[in-house]
Amino acid sequence: MPKKTGTTDRAPAKRADTDGQRATPDERRAKADGRPEKARISAAARSPEQLSDGASAVRARLRNKDYLPELIRLQLELVKLQEWIRHQGLNVVVIFEGRDAAGKGGVIKTITQSLNPRICRVVALPAPSEREKSQWYFQRYVAHLPAAGEMVLFDRSWYNRAGVERVMGFCSDEEYQEFLRSCPEFERMLIRSGIILIKYWFSVSDAKRWKLSPMDLQSRSRWLDYSRAKDEMFAHCDIKQAPWYVVNADDKKRARLNCISHLLGLIPYKDLTPDVIELPPRQADTGYVRPPLTDQTFVPEVH
Repeated sequence: MPKKTGTTDRAPAKRADTDGQRATPDERRAKADGRPEKARISAAARSPEQLSDGASAVRARLRNKDYLPELIRLQLELVKLQEWIRHQGLNVVVIFEGRDAAGKGGVIKTITQSLNPRICRVVALPAPSEREKSQWYFQRYVAHLPAAGEMVLFDRSWYNRAGVERVMGFCSDEEYQEFLRSCPEFERMLIRSGIILIKYWFSVSDAKRWKLSPMDLQSRSRWLDYSRAKDEMFAHCDIKQAPWYVVNADDKKRARLNCISHLLGLIPYKDLTPDVIELPPRQADTGYVRPPLTDQTFVPEVH
């Protein structure tokens, strides 16, 4: 099983030698969880700059008895929002960005769990093909923008150029600079066309990393490069018309509830729940005879 390693939005702070000293609460919790001490970074040992970049004071874990009822309530509201989007013909785009293991996928899954995929769909594009690399950069994303009455959730988006492509050298300096110039105007153009554009950045200060693909290892080794790329991207693309909303994602359950609650508050909607339907009586039996069951092929009942 891959070893869990701690991550922060900025470079991990060096810890003082604790040999011969009393264990801190964070160290005792790490030991109780069966993790190495370095899997946790004490909030007290972080600088104010680190604490302001998404870290927060240690909070008790949200129990399912508190989490699930609130989640069910919010998912019911999402169904109402979905029906409002369909009824009003709204075009909604929600972008989810952040580091690996920040919880983007969990939030997206939670949002779509109770929604109609014909109205709310997820776009998670693979690496571009050679043909797509020769196109206008935003072209392959434009093809997935919503029509009237649809909401599209981008699990990573055109901001790949400001993140992984920049850090890993998958784009040239000229392409990167052009993105920083073009992206704000591209997004303003989408908004002028009537699209509701919402952008979420999931910030982590002590994420548990279970995935250790070659790209994940590269991401780990270039932690500061990713932080600088994120800061530069925010400086250019955190625009008034489409601001970045930062989600503290250290606690995944709280992050899901906070993100969904915030999303519901950004789009005014009304409850269009229809009245209770009265079912008509069934058709009268006029002598219908069902064919023998032996004439049909059934799925084996192995459970």
